[in-house]
Amino acid sequence: MAQRFTPKMVLFDLDGTLIDSVPDLMVAVNQMMDELGMPHRAEAGVRNWVGNGIERLVERALTDDLHGTPDAALFGKAMPIFKRLYAESNGKYSCVFAGVFEGIAYVKSLGLRVGCVTNKAAAFTLPLLQDMGLLDLFETVIAGDTLPMKKPEPAPLIYAAGWFHIHPNEALMIGDSISDVKAARAAGFSIICMSYGYNHGEDIRNYHPDAVIDSMAEFPNWIGK
Repeated sequence: MAQRFTPKMVLFDLDGTLIDSVPDLMVAVNQMMDELGMPHRAEAGVRNWVGNGIERLVERALTDDLHGTPDAALFGKAMPIFKRLYAESNGKYSCVFAGVFEGIAYVKSLGLRVGCVTNKAAAFTLPLLQDMGLLDLFETVIAGDTLPMKKPEPAPLIYAAGWFHIHPNEALMIGDSISDVKAARAAGFSIICMSYGYNHGEDIRNYHPDAVIDSMAEFPNWIGK
């Protein structure tokens, strides 16, 4: 029988968990590369680079390397270009993953508190959630620049628990990456990961979340008494 989770609060990651935002990021990355006179990057690469904020994405795009660090002057030139272009493409090509609306509706039907915690900056997070019809479903949104620290640090999760006055051991994180798993473990949350997300090309099962599922439509099998 599957493990059951009985939280009082559920926090959702954004990119790779709720929304496939790679198409938006892909457009902005390659438009940036055009302006810099550099070659386009492949979608497979961009999918592997997402999840640690746009600064890290730009560094990886400039070097075509998950672990790359570009020349500081080039990065300084690229970052404002990317921000301008991503503001234009953000939400235009993304889509909500199947099962997300059903999953959130189920969690809310249980009377649980619901929030979103992402490493994406608020200037991009809030318009994207609004465009996808998700913003009003969350009681709080903690973005990558809400606090000085972002995932995999536990601070954003602990902050959310405090906002809801809920103890971390009564909280559940829904994510897709090693950053989500590390943050949840450090914060004392349980964590379910989605099998379809962006985990830098690795199987998220390698990082031992409490459960891995294929769709949030499966939540009734996992969450609730």
